[in-house]
Amino acid sequence: MITSAERELLRELARQYAEYAQDPAQERKRARQIANNSLEAGRPPVLIDEVPWHEMDFDGQLALRCEDPFARGMEQFFRRRIYQQKHFPCDQLLEAYYPVGKIIRSTGIGLTVEEDTIALDGRNNIISHKYQDQLASEEDVERIRIPEITGDPEQDQRNLALAGELLEGILPVRLRGTEIYYAPWDQIIRYRGVESVLMDMAERPEHIHRIIGKFTEIGLYTIRRYEELGVLECEAPTLHCTPGLVRDLPAADYAGGPLRRKDVWIRSMAQMFSSVSPAMHQEFDLDYSRALFDQCGLVYYGCCEPLDNKIDLLKKIPNMRKIGVSPWASVESCAEQLGSSYVYARKPNPANVAIQTDPEEIRRELLETVEACQRHGCPYELVLKDISTVSYRPENLFLWEQTVRSTLDALYGRP
Repeated sequence: MITSAERELLRELARQYAEYAQDPAQERKRARQIANNSLEAGRPPVLIDEVPWHEMDFDGQLALRCEDPFARGMEQFFRRRIYQQKHFPCDQLLEAYYPVGKIIRSTGIGLTVEEDTIALDGRNNIISHKYQDQLASEEDVERIRIPEITGDPEQDQRNLALAGELLEGILPVRLRGTEIYYAPWDQIIRYRGVESVLMDMAERPEHIHRIIGKFTEIGLYTIRRYEELGVLECEAPTLHCTPGLVRDLPAADYAGGPLRRKDVWIRSMAQMFSSVSPAMHQEFDLDYSRALFDQCGLVYYGCCEPLDNKIDLLKKIPNMRKIGVSPWASVESCAEQLGSSYVYARKPNPANVAIQTDPEEIRRELLETVEACQRHGCPYELVLKDISTVSYRPENLFLWEQTVRSTLDALYGRP
């Protein structure tokens, strides 16, 4: 039930989006991201992601007017990307088409999250959680089920046709699949809480092995079903907040048709393992994750957890390509260990935009990374993410982007 007014609004937004997407600068951004992911060191791609959008609308640019759910989703897509291009573009890559996501449904694993929460800002989805332990016993673990995962290609085609009709003559449309995002420990703690898991690693390791074993089964089934359903993607410009385009994918023997597991990235992490020893990290995460990693084309590992004392473990994985360097990791140690063989996925500290932004602190943090990576020949990227708040000061992000861009321009020349 998309109205004529909604249709015209979407077409106008699409025209604005298309103007940005057709700018020759987009191809330069694409080339830089592909080169960096292909281990060619140079000017780093810079992204800002996981933005607190509820705090960003200072003049109505982000206010949604469409009522129809399908139209509203398209409107949000266009408004956010146009806003970012105006105010903090970084190296955000805009494709010259509108992506229609392939539908993927899951019956779930037989558990629901039980928790208590505290929110300081009712508009913010970043809140405090206290999770109830639902996997305390062996009997509880037996409740975990392998989900049934299905697609809906007929509805995909209807959605594609509708988007195509709405944007006809302005912007092409294209079906887009999914990445492989595997973070079992992010899920497990939502059914147990962090303290229970950490205590059991020391006191009941066999119980933890049963739990991660179940989640590994689920992960293996999931990526197999994605391949069977033909919903995998390797052409999306981002892979969970990071540039994802690379020369190595799809695999050399790909001859067209649905993508296979070996044609795509797998993105993984174990964020709650920040205080876990390397030996335990290997035992309870990497020994299990490796079964999934070996089936995929390339691996990107790490998020908020510091990995500077665990990089030697990650380097044993043959298809490892990108490793996260969080704000709590040693910048120099990571650069020295990664060298020119891996992408150094640097995550600047989001606390620097949370209240107010100091350009000198931004520049200091940036130059520490630049100098370490240049010293050790690292291809590197900068992705400011996990931004839970900017204290309703959008200009914090604007200033961060301007400071980083001008500093890199001085070092590398204008792109």
